[in-house]
Amino acid sequence: MSLDTVSLSGRKKEVVNNKMNFWESLYLIAIAKGLWITLGHLFTRKVTIKYPEQVRPVSPIYRGQHLLKRDEQGRENCTACGLCALSCPAEAITMKAAERKPGEEHLYREEKYAEIYEINMLRCIFCGLCEEACPKDAIYLTLSKKFVKAASDREDFIYGKDRLVMPLEMAIANTKTN
Repeated sequence: MSLDTVSLSGRKKEVVNNKMNFWESLYLIAIAKGLWITLGHLFTRKVTIKYPEQVRPVSPIYRGQHLLKRDEQGRENCTACGLCALSCPAEAITMKAAERKPGEEHLYREEKYAEIYEINMLRCIFCGLCEEACPKDAIYLTLSKKFVKAASDREDFIYGKDRLVMPLEMAIANTKTN
């Protein structure tokens, strides 16, 4: 079977391998075309945004930073079922389950809770599948304009429960507005 008869798309393309003349071999025409394109872009207006002063408009379907919800009594909703970690295509979520001890009813909603819950923000693609998979509505991607902050160490991008759990004041404010 020859290479010119094999076609994955069903369309054949015949390749012509003509010799270049002297002027084509110098590539002067190609260089001139490239310079002309560069010259055309030199005088156009730049699309730079001066970030701290100007804020770029955010899409209405924007998915921001992750947040672990609390209920109206301030208890964590997460039961460490692991469905969010299973549904994550980037494998960015890791967790470790633990049993609730007597006297911790005011901290955790169910008998089982996430002792360790971490999201690697360098791996996360902000797809929202973890939010859709959660049966307890414990994790969601905020609609606020809260971005993942820049850092220089990789460890700073691994968000634990200390950075993910909704602040208690926010949980109480949500119950008053509902």
